This record gives sequence, C-alpha cells and structure tokens, in this order.
Amino acid sequence: MASLTLFLAAVLGFLAVALGAFGAHGLKASLSAEMMAVYQTAVQYHFYHCFALLVVGLLMHSGVQLLSLRIAAVLFFLGVLVFSGSLYALALTEIRILGAITPIGGLMFLVAWACLAYSAWKAM
Repeated sequence: MASLTLFLAAVLGFLAVALGAFGAHGLKASLSAEMMAVYQTAVQYHFYHCFALLVVGLLMHSGVQLLSLRIAAVLFFLGVLVFSGSLYALALTEIRILGAITPIGGLMFLVAWACLAYSAWKAM
C-alpha cells in the first residue's frame, strides 16, 4: 500500500502543477473573477492534500502499518477527487449544484487528518 500511496501522491502532485499552470495561463482570460477564485481554491487544496498523501505514503514506507493510516490515505485521495474535482468542474461549467458536492470532499479531508493524528498518536 505504501508504494501505491506514494505513486498516487506523485500523480496528484503532477496534476496539481499542470492544472495550476492551465488555470493561470489558459483560463485567466475566459473565467470570471469569481470562477477563477473557485479554480484557485481547487488548486490550493489539491496541492495541500497531495503533500499530505505523500507524508502518509512515507510513513507507510518507513514501516508504520496502521489501519487508520490506510484510511487517511484513501480519504486524502478521494477528498482531492471530490473537493477539488467538484470545484474544478464548477469553475469550468458554472453549474452551481456542483458546489453542493464540495463539502463531502471537505469532510473526507477532516476525517483523513483525524486519522493521521490518531496514527501519529498510536505510533508514539
């Protein structure tokens, strides 16, 4: 699971850079200021949580094998897909109902961080 987690963190990091550059250079002229801010929020949280997933993968690779750490990995990955993905889609389509999905990804992030904290506590 450690290698898969590290791989997914690297893929998410690559995509965060690519989507950030695309937004800055390819979308700036076509999105409203409000939708550009939404897009930038998506990129920002995408970056934060690809780094969190990287930390989880490194902990797993170093030998920490806890179920809570595995759950954190899954939720960080899914959280990026749901939270940032819904914001990317909202910014590009302006379909406002997509914003209703975003808090589900935010909840995934919160639970993932709690699982990471629990894992750190258990590993002490």
